[in-house]
Amino acid sequence: MVVSRRRFVRVTAGAACAAALPVLRGGAARAIDEAPRPAPGASAAEVAADDSYWAHIQSAFDVDRTYINLNNGGCSPSPRPAMESLWRHEAYSNLAPVHHMWDVLEPRRESVRESLARLFGSDAEEMALTRNATESLQTCLLGIELKRGDEILTTDQDYPRMLAAIRQRARREGVVLRTFPLPTPARSMDELTARYEEHITPRTRLILACHCNFLNGQILPIRRIVEAARRRDIPCVIDGAHAYGQFVFHRDEIDCDYYGTSLHKWIHAPVGAGFLYVRRPLIRGLWPLMPCEEALEADIRKFEEIGTHPAANRLAVAEALAFHRGIGPARKEARLRYLRNRWAARLAKQERVRLLTNTDAAHSCGLGTFAIEGVDAGELRKYLFARHRIIVAHIDHPDVRGIRVTASVYTHADEVDRFCEVIESVIRNGLPKG
Repeated sequence: MVVSRRRFVRVTAGAACAAALPVLRGGAARAIDEAPRPAPGASAAEVAADDSYWAHIQSAFDVDRTYINLNNGGCSPSPRPAMESLWRHEAYSNLAPVHHMWDVLEPRRESVRESLARLFGSDAEEMALTRNATESLQTCLLGIELKRGDEILTTDQDYPRMLAAIRQRARREGVVLRTFPLPTPARSMDELTARYEEHITPRTRLILACHCNFLNGQILPIRRIVEAARRRDIPCVIDGAHAYGQFVFHRDEIDCDYYGTSLHKWIHAPVGAGFLYVRRPLIRGLWPLMPCEEALEADIRKFEEIGTHPAANRLAVAEALAFHRGIGPARKEARLRYLRNRWAARLAKQERVRLLTNTDAAHSCGLGTFAIEGVDAGELRKYLFARHRIIVAHIDHPDVRGIRVTASVYTHADEVDRFCEVIESVIRNGLPKG
């Protein structure tokens, strides 16, 4: 095939533009480009309530609207450009995996590393690409050297997989797990900080803290907890599974040394993506989950030595990050809080409803949990799905028993209203029997 000079220029110019503007493609690009522009000077909170603006963002998601999915905190759908990237790179890999996957696609992970680092506010050489928060956090919980009798301190509300990792280490090595309860809902950041400080003992050698509690969305005063630990020369591992992408923050604001998160929750990346941040001087002293060569001891990439794995998942993160930036992190945070407050404020007016989340903006964002007096939360979750195709999470913890609701940027306001109508009907009439 002979390509004319004019066609060559047109094609290469288009390719150059695509390379220069990798932010959004396809339907998602049009969705944000065509979205009505907010009035000049409009605040993020004002944009959050503008459903005409968010309708265009919502159109970038291919979701099943026969369901009302209010459990996006567990795992979120991805917008179209992220899924198209995943499929495109997976198909390309399959043509000649040993070359396309390893030689062509895998090196491109470095641009993903740089994008994650910029958004988090760290050096790219401190950012490891992982498969999820569990892999990231267990790398720290199992890789920081401890001796028999050393104590790991955390709350009894931390994520079960993390507690399981510590308990295994206790069985295997004789370290000690110490836990304490958190107030639900919390009244102040002073109260939360004090809970950590008062449970530190002379044997405490490691602290695990959730940036955002998965049970009820409580945001913890991470910087203050880290500072309290650092004064005692205690490393602090931060579980950011529900924080990163839900609300705006940067590494320097929390001043952490170790941070792990998933990217398939609030960043909307395809399933199987996360990151581990380790402050650069600490990389050498942290053992990876899977052994690496000695030459990688001080290299953040040693935490990525997991054997053969798809390149497509990591590269699709780039599109998810671009989508996140295209919306605007502050606008996204405001929208998530707006949707949470829409149902929480309405249900709070019901006498038998108890909010288990402090809805003050400093304490929570898009995630909230509530309970109804006299209604079993587990049965309510089943009823919502079976009768109304509404998906929520059932939380069953001694301190938090209720229904957890997590809307997303693709959630319609009228879907939230429909959820409230169903809950109000249950409050009036109870759950149907049989």
